Amino acid sequence: MKHHIPMGMLGTVVLAMTLIVIGDAAGKSLTVAGASPFFVAWSRFTVAAVVLLPFAGLRSAELRGFLDWRIILRSLLIATGILCILTALRTEPIANVFGGFFVGPIVAFVLSALLLKEKVDPGRVALLLVSFVGVLLVVKPGFGMQIGMGFALLAGCFHGSYLVATRSLAGRYRPKFLLISQLIIGSLVLFPFSYGEMPQSIDITSGSLILISALGSAAGNFLLVMVNRTTPANVVAPLIYSQLLAATVLGVVVFGTWPDELALLGLGVIVLSGLSSLWLAGRRMAQA
Repeated sequence: MKHHIPMGMLGTVVLAMTLIVIGDAAGKSLTVAGASPFFVAWSRFTVAAVVLLPFAGLRSAELRGFLDWRIILRSLLIATGILCILTALRTEPIANVFGGFFVGPIVAFVLSALLLKEKVDPGRVALLLVSFVGVLLVVKPGFGMQIGMGFALLAGCFHGSYLVATRSLAGRYRPKFLLISQLIIGSLVLFPFSYGEMPQSIDITSGSLILISALGSAAGNFLLVMVNRTTPANVVAPLIYSQLLAATVLGVVVFGTWPDELALLGLGVIVLSGLSSLWLAGRRMAQA
């Protein structure tokens, strides 16, 4: 029996990635305007939790899930990852940040093999190594690497771990529970750090950006949870490269910034590696 990667799944992941980038672009606009990354991260989780809680359909039997260490760990991973990427976006171009962030699929691939025992394909390992070269071209370690890019790398590590945690829990909990649990726990964890960073007032522009930041990220992560219920993490991971295209476009259109030549080369290497990895995954599934 032959299998293939459904086009619907491809479109869902690409849409999820685009929504997340839109949320991060709004977050960058807030931090560039002077807002603290802690406040922006906390507001993202809190606003999304308040808006989506009535639709989460929480059941009394699910409340014990908030005490599940795996649920707590998963929530901490995404909260810390978002805080890191917002810190990076404060000083670095959005496309460059997502280039460094793309150490995440490598982390997800390795952890899914080690922890979830998913199959390791030598061809995809080679492509991930090529992708890592692209990440190095963007980050430029030892060649004027800025601290913001260090935070981008950390964000990628946390997000890659979060993807694997999501995959491991996707069959145990409803997608809506996974989403609302990370929002509530993330909000509670970030509150003590953001309390002293809250602005005295919020105007219409800032309020709109906070809503876009919160809902874009929440919607994107919800779609990822839906996909992870039926798709291995090491298949979803390459599709995350579509974030780079959205980040580059938004960087030019919204912020008027282009990656430098070396970073642009690195982004191209990462995208080509991701597309090749996706093609290889589809080929393997077709031969199964």
